[in-house]
Amino acid sequence: MVSLAPGMTVRGSRRPHPWRALTTVLLLGLVALLAIAPAGVLGAPRKAWTPPGCAEHGAWITLEGTKVVELRWAVGGRDPAATAAEGTAWLSGLASNPLVTPESVVVRDGDVYSYIGIEPPNGDLFQRLLSLDDRAGECFGVSRATLALRYRDQVRAAIRAYRQEHSLSSWLTGSALAALVLTIYLIWIRWQSRLKQRLARAIQTRKSLRISGLGLAGNQLLEEAQVGGLLQGLLTVAHWALLVVVSYLLVPMLLGFFPPTKVMAAGLRSQLLAVVQAGLAQVVAAIPNLLTILLILAITVGTVRLSQGLFRAMGRGRLRFSWFYPEWAEPTSRIATALIVLAGCVIAFPYVPGSTSKVFQGAGLFLGVLAALGSSAIATNVISGLMLIYTRAFQEGDRVEIGGVVGVVQERALLVTRLRTPRNELVSVPNATVIATSVTNFSFSRREIAQPVALATTVTIGYDVPWRQVHALLLSAARSVDGISDELAPFVLQTSLNDFHISYELTVFVREVERYRETLSQLLAAVQDAFAAAEVEILSPGYHAIRNGNASTVPKPRQT
Repeated sequence: MVSLAPGMTVRGSRRPHPWRALTTVLLLGLVALLAIAPAGVLGAPRKAWTPPGCAEHGAWITLEGTKVVELRWAVGGRDPAATAAEGTAWLSGLASNPLVTPESVVVRDGDVYSYIGIEPPNGDLFQRLLSLDDRAGECFGVSRATLALRYRDQVRAAIRAYRQEHSLSSWLTGSALAALVLTIYLIWIRWQSRLKQRLARAIQTRKSLRISGLGLAGNQLLEEAQVGGLLQGLLTVAHWALLVVVSYLLVPMLLGFFPPTKVMAAGLRSQLLAVVQAGLAQVVAAIPNLLTILLILAITVGTVRLSQGLFRAMGRGRLRFSWFYPEWAEPTSRIATALIVLAGCVIAFPYVPGSTSKVFQGAGLFLGVLAALGSSAIATNVISGLMLIYTRAFQEGDRVEIGGVVGVVQERALLVTRLRTPRNELVSVPNATVIATSVTNFSFSRREIAQPVALATTVTIGYDVPWRQVHALLLSAARSVDGISDELAPFVLQTSLNDFHISYELTVFVREVERYRETLSQLLAAVQDAFAAAEVEILSPGYHAIRNGNASTVPKPRQT
């Protein structure tokens, strides 16, 4: 049993060796690692058994923040914490009283209690400080007498250490060490500043460092000057960050050299250790989640590569299905890749550190608002783009006519279709517009049924010209054009009998669809030459001539 006699105080403190203060910074990292090490990794001791009635966590009598005597039992059922608080106050006064020597702290045994108190050398009465019974010894697994001697020695050591630390020699030593540390600190700042300047000049001149632009997959991400500016910024950030960290570590070291500020230094060290411990604890706690994310990433990448390989084989014809066309392979591969990556992100999101924080929730809400604002038009064009892909209306490189625009399909994206016109104009047509209008594909015939695409033109000839002569002239003109294919023979159809003339439609087949316009121009020129040579008048557009001596519109034959 332990109790505090009124009017008495005990105070103690540890006196660290001076050189230990110089190594505080180096030991902080090791202490932090030891503090957060998981149980069993460093051989953590087993939890001690606490006898009934004893406090599991004892209260301490302290001296200037240093633990001196631990109390697990108080006399009369008192609270050990309250008894320890009273003991701390009296111990401070006792240690600062020069009339009390450490040897005056003695132990006296009684029948029931052992007493720790002060026995002045002048023969005054014995003053009790602590009273111990057998239960107090049982709380520590020792006898009452042994615990009393332990308490006596702890109080004596605390008084000696306190007075040694507050001596003139201790103050002089602390001042000298503080001056030495400050000198080293100033020298280090000067050296670091010079090193920063040298590195900055080396980055600026690019002579010592081989700095070039930053590229990725053939793309120039950063210019040489931009890389240099980025390195300058990183150097400045590293310089000031290191300066702030070392300066913060310097403050508790300097405060620890002087007794009045040692408690403050201990508080700063504990704050630093708490920050390091919390950071390392979060890193250690996040390791399983990070490993899970890496596993999900590996599975996602493997699935994407497998999917791309399968669709690549379908596109090249090595893997065939009756219901799947090769031109579907590339767009379907992109869609599958997007879905696989999206599924991987959804699965991995709960394992991202801080995914349940308010920041992630706010970002998700912001993205949701943006998606809601632009989803209507975007979704319409995306769905239209998918319909165009799987309806096989056209492919990239096909010559098509969409809404009156004739050109070659340059790109077929999910939102727009881009056409390159014969005048090298790039026309972007929204997919919603493409799906709502008719599409003429000039390349479909050659690709799908291995036949050339047809080209037709109409002329009107008067009733005075025999239709057989007109047919012969049109067919001869078609055979004279190089761009006309001989795979299928051209033919002529009489499409209507008009008031003043007859409509003849000449149908030919183009050898190269890319030269569709050029072939049409050559065909029309050949038709004009053939009818002019035969002195047959072309009545297109339709008109009638009053034969009152006016000249015919038939061109004169060419002089050969």
